[in-house]
Amino acid sequence: MFRLTSAIALASALGALQTPVQSVQYRSPAGVEYRSLPDTEAVTKAQAALAADRRNVARIIDLGVAQSGARQFREAIATFSRGLEIEPNNALLLRWRGHRYLSVREFDRALADLTRGSEIDSTIYGIWYHLGIVQYVRGEFAAAAVSFTRAQPIAPDAAELAGSTDWLWMSLSRAGRAADAKTMLARRPDNKPVTNAYTRRLQLYRGEIGPDAVVTPADTDDLQIATLAYGLGNWYLVKGDTVKAREWFERSVRASGGWPGFGFILSEVELRRLR
Repeated sequence: MFRLTSAIALASALGALQTPVQSVQYRSPAGVEYRSLPDTEAVTKAQAALAADRRNVARIIDLGVAQSGARQFREAIATFSRGLEIEPNNALLLRWRGHRYLSVREFDRALADLTRGSEIDSTIYGIWYHLGIVQYVRGEFAAAAVSFTRAQPIAPDAAELAGSTDWLWMSLSRAGRAADAKTMLARRPDNKPVTNAYTRRLQLYRGEIGPDAVVTPADTDDLQIATLAYGLGNWYLVKGDTVKAREWFERSVRASGGWPGFGFILSEVELRRLR
């Protein structure tokens, strides 16, 4: 017990030295700084567990995931990189580091990690899903559609299935394959019961709700607003209404607390494209 308590104390001290409170994670082109959150109990415990077994890759992943939960994405990248020094061909480490590179807008590095991860292990849902996001960010919509098609059947739960179905519809639509997008939705691959931002966006695509019902007064969380607003903006963009699309992309970005979300990231990208 004394040894464990000492390890936690040591990890906390090291964490205080290595992870500045609310460190800058991303600085937008407009100069806005987005910061991490302070250390959490999960980070402290993961640091202690790793301190007791420094070459344990599973514990390295646990720490990186805990850091990601505190929006300490750059610290998580360093943690996953440490793991890759031990196991250079660990696809899970590449999946997680690629995801975190995406969070801090280092898209080329994200693409490299996720592509290599897919070549090592083609069965990891998170690799295909996040590879699709990166390809979509880069405007490679046909390639993104392939990745989300690979992700869909191996989604680990209903929420992820709704997400991959949503992004597949958007990728096909943006690739000029509207008929394929409509046919895919008609098959209702996301027929498992779940309620989240993606299921509401899918209702919009299917015509089950109108655009006025996508964002409701109950939606107060910044990440939720950024996600819903991007989906609505993209829906307008697909229909050729760039004015409405821009309005919703701008609203997504105004939800500044949602800055790690893919909707926020893509709204930044779309606004640059529209300029």
